[in-house]
Amino acid sequence: MTTEEFKKLINKYKSNHDKYIKKCKMAERYYEIQNDILYDHAPANRNKEKNDNPLKAADNRIAHSYHRLLVNQKASYLFTSPPMFDVGKEALNNKITEMLGDDFAKVCKNICINAANLRSAWVHVWMDDNNKFQYALVNSTQIIPIYSSGLKKELQSVIRVYVEEENDESYVVYEYWDSRECTTFRRKNNADIRDIEVYNRFSAHNLDSGTSTQVAVYRHDFEEVPFIEFKNNNINEDDLTPIKSFIDVQDFVLSGYVNDIDDIQQLIWVLTNYGGVDLDEFREGLKKYKTINLESQGADDKSGVQTIAVDIPVEARMKLLQLTRKLIFEHGQGLDPYPESGYGDSSGVALSFMYTPLELKSGLTETEFRTSFNKLIRLMAKSAGYKEYFSIIQTWTRSRIRNELEVAQISNLQRGIVSEETLVEASPLVENTQREMDRKAKENNLGEPPMFNTGGDS
Repeated sequence: MTTEEFKKLINKYKSNHDKYIKKCKMAERYYEIQNDILYDHAPANRNKEKNDNPLKAADNRIAHSYHRLLVNQKASYLFTSPPMFDVGKEALNNKITEMLGDDFAKVCKNICINAANLRSAWVHVWMDDNNKFQYALVNSTQIIPIYSSGLKKELQSVIRVYVEEENDESYVVYEYWDSRECTTFRRKNNADIRDIEVYNRFSAHNLDSGTSTQVAVYRHDFEEVPFIEFKNNNINEDDLTPIKSFIDVQDFVLSGYVNDIDDIQQLIWVLTNYGGVDLDEFREGLKKYKTINLESQGADDKSGVQTIAVDIPVEARMKLLQLTRKLIFEHGQGLDPYPESGYGDSSGVALSFMYTPLELKSGLTETEFRTSFNKLIRLMAKSAGYKEYFSIIQTWTRSRIRNELEVAQISNLQRGIVSEETLVEASPLVENTQREMDRKAKENNLGEPPMFNTGGDS
């Protein structure tokens, strides 16, 4: 990739990428509960700036955290227990588990949250200086993917864009990755794209001379682009878009309600033919003597005192808040933690029905993620020397509320029909199936109930 070729390429994709970043920042703001209501550019706040009504002085701005709740709900539902992988080879299974590392559950959760906010999450893989496989989540706003134009769109290359500091100067760095190598370019942060130049940032070692030189090209051995996309759903949409308008209504209505509560505490006094010197005297007389000095202009004058207060339409607002809350969970396909009907002593079928919207949304995410996890596992296997094709069985576990008494009763009814191990696995009291089976075998061999140690750990 020459410098001129890269300039043409970045010019082609820059406009759409800038629009994508703008939308991503909005979703990230709402996840951080920095909703539009908190900023002056929001329509509701622009209208307030033009409002000269002295009765409307309060300016409370309340942001709701529905977007964060729904995103975290999906991430916890899918990845509290991370997926497990079986490639049919014990040695390779152990190797993959080692490569995934102890942080795999945390990485899965972050992938899900990134995808929900940024449409897609991106994982970069590489071999470190010790020739050890590494993988890490990359900020999606740094990634410009380039796909093939055929019916089956495949990832042809990736441009990664980020800012770095060097010698008190700020540079925009571009990494162009394809199936063979990475080429790096950069420009000063305030410079034009036309000023992009080759950036020698990789060290090349000469084994004969024992010296190192800086080069702009790094070659890898993955034989495919070492970036893996985890799409949020089948239409590559973030989780904020379907519910943003309803969240904004909640913010605007509740903020307006609180503002009216604040404003009603400050009465406006209308004085006709007030006989005092100034308003300070009026306040002092009202506070100290509970009287007001008025000057009568005759029998037909309208001397007197009136108060003006804000009228608050409570019922309409409450109904609107209830309606938009319901629509947020309906369009956001989430589980309302405080449903109108309550959960009560719900059966397993009823609980499963409550989880239906969340399951449908999570199912779309799982379908996209399965393909991506397969690619990650195969790249791991390739780095370990396994280059032949193998099937991958993925096991996903949902984290949900269940009626444990009902589960135990169903298991009891299945005794004699299914294996003892299956019953043990389904038991609400058992966390480790194999350990419980070992205990059961030991108990059967003893021929009598085992003695339990109630005095603490031995």
